[in-house]
Amino acid sequence: MRGPLTGGIIAAGEGSRLRRAGFAMPKPMVPIAGVPLIESVIRNFRAARIASLAIIMNEQERACVDWVRARFPDLDVEFIVKTTRSSLESFGEVIARYPGGRMLVSTVDAWCVETDFVDFVEAAARRPAEATVLAVTPLVADENPLRVSMTADGRVTDVGGDVGDLVTAGMYLVPERVRTLRAPAGLGRLREFLAWLARSGAPVYGEVIERVVDVDRAEDVALAETLALAGRVS
Repeated sequence: MRGPLTGGIIAAGEGSRLRRAGFAMPKPMVPIAGVPLIESVIRNFRAARIASLAIIMNEQERACVDWVRARFPDLDVEFIVKTTRSSLESFGEVIARYPGGRMLVSTVDAWCVETDFVDFVEAAARRPAEATVLAVTPLVADENPLRVSMTADGRVTDVGGDVGDLVTAGMYLVPERVRTLRAPAGLGRLREFLAWLARSGAPVYGEVIERVVDVDRAEDVALAETLALAGRVS
């Protein structure tokens, strides 16, 4: 049994590559097999019994806030409407909500099937309460993957190096200590913070999800839709 977790969704990116590929809607509304990314990730959180969510969106996505409220009228959610300078700033805004305990954070573009998400949450929650747990995947479908090195028992030894068959998958279980941690000056992106955290000696673990797609490009949408269809057929 795990204690209750709160959740956070980072959806403040501009989605510029998808727009250049012809997707006219805001990134959270990009559909995978007919379901917007933001709806997919909210449904994943609900399936994992995470009821309270903090969602950050940029100031150009106010219509997405209204859409989520209409689609999920009973959702316990705090919206943060802010155009941030970086993924790390967005991450910091989200983890500052719902103080105390551990928080499960996902980027809006980390697409996976519901059962895999639930399995990750349950496995991550079994790790020590003071550990940060990263979802990692062997499905490398990214122009600039963030590689992870792990021991046999799942302890992360390095993030951001040149070796490793696994890459980060955009989902993180963040312990209370890390949620209140001040990031060192000079870190500009979330990936830099994760690398610093792993190299600092803090307990960081990885849990493998075989198939997660970081939806940044048109080809990522196509791959995610193929996986969604395969999941429905199986």
